[in-house]
Amino acid sequence: MSSTNKLDAAGVRAKVSHPIVDGDGHVLEANKTILDYVKKIGGPEMAVRYENMEHPWKYQDVQPIFWGQPSGPHSLDRATAMLPKLYRERLDEAGIDVGIVYSTACLPLMHVRDDEIRQIGHRALNTMLADIFSEVGDRLIPNAVIPMFSPEEALAELDHAVNELGFKAATFGTEVRLAVPEIAKQAPELGKYTERVNPVALDALHDYDPVWQRCIDLKIPVGCHTAARGGGSRHSSPSNFVFNHLGGFSTAGDYFCRSIFMDGVTRRFPELNFAFLEGGVGWAVQLYNDLFEHWEKRNYDYMIENLDPAKLDTHLIREMAEKYGGGVITGDALVGEAKTSLMGGVVSSDTNLDEFHRCKISKKEDIRELFVEPFYFGCEADDAMNAIAFNTKINHFGAKLKAFFGSDIGHWDVEDIRHCVPDAYKNVEKELFTDQDFEDFMYTNPVTLYTRQNPDFFKGTIVEDQVDQLIAG
Repeated sequence: MSSTNKLDAAGVRAKVSHPIVDGDGHVLEANKTILDYVKKIGGPEMAVRYENMEHPWKYQDVQPIFWGQPSGPHSLDRATAMLPKLYRERLDEAGIDVGIVYSTACLPLMHVRDDEIRQIGHRALNTMLADIFSEVGDRLIPNAVIPMFSPEEALAELDHAVNELGFKAATFGTEVRLAVPEIAKQAPELGKYTERVNPVALDALHDYDPVWQRCIDLKIPVGCHTAARGGGSRHSSPSNFVFNHLGGFSTAGDYFCRSIFMDGVTRRFPELNFAFLEGGVGWAVQLYNDLFEHWEKRNYDYMIENLDPAKLDTHLIREMAEKYGGGVITGDALVGEAKTSLMGGVVSSDTNLDEFHRCKISKKEDIRELFVEPFYFGCEADDAMNAIAFNTKINHFGAKLKAFFGSDIGHWDVEDIRHCVPDAYKNVEKELFTDQDFEDFMYTNPVTLYTRQNPDFFKGTIVEDQVDQLIAG
């Protein structure tokens, strides 16, 4: 077999019989252009406020990103990610048939605490994206951006983006970062120096079920593109961006995924798909298998039989203490510890012992159904862990997780847009991917992420006929 480094992107594309769909490319928005749209929507004063808004991490001791876009010999790639018409023109050179494109400007905007700036900023950004991608829809499909500080603002922007602007895909804020409530209440001027990360599912500040239902109604899967860099419960470096970036997207994706699963969202809304982008699939494999191992030992029936302190054989404990305690560790001490310690018997009166009750899990197979079917995981081409998604020997019930190709074109970690597809193909040459795995990774999974809810998602694109055949088959 030919070595991948002798195959360019077009060569790999010609070698396979299926289209290649990029599930996660990026547009690099020019701030001046965004400001023009903010001015149109919110007026001149709002444009000034937007331009001078404080970065969400300004008051946190964390090194932000710097030098995060292509430059030097890759300046053409920089222009490509900023100009959708040029982006479309170079897709053949990249070996890509159709690309799903995400905003870059939304990554900090989704965490802005000022309600007015955040909401107008999202409306302006969506309007701009709809305009600049309006003539390239046969090969590039942009995502709307949806703020999630409350269900009301999410629903308002989602309806506008889909019904007024014509979007078919969306990225959602998947956590709400606010000041620590006690500090915000007692010393509001200090609140900006603090941060608490709140989920939008389990233990959320609001009921987001209306948002999930509207996504089903509008045929929009939920995209998660949240980075974990920042404060809250996470430890960040004040001097090292690489330290902060390592695991950033996977940490945020894992947080959102756990919240969605344990809250029973995939049980209540089985038609809804979720995409966790840019964090790879390694964390998801661990989470998927870990759920089984936790359920085995933490399901209600097992705990009642094996962990209930009321069933402790205190006579046996005292007998063993007398025999082996050496007069130092007494039976009273051991029995008392079992009844009063947090690890032993202390349970709040309002604690629901069945922590899987929202998922309604009655057997192990339920975990597979509730996790594997709706969850998709965006993986960059050179991620060495991509292959484990398809390793049926690792995953419970021989599952293959739905990993898909996400180039991340436009950001610093893509050296050259022509390298992404050949990098992904290396797993075939290393025999880590079968040909079918590669097809699923590069085509089937990114397609079904969207067509499971919206069979017409790729209508009008150059892969429309192939996608129709895939769905029919």
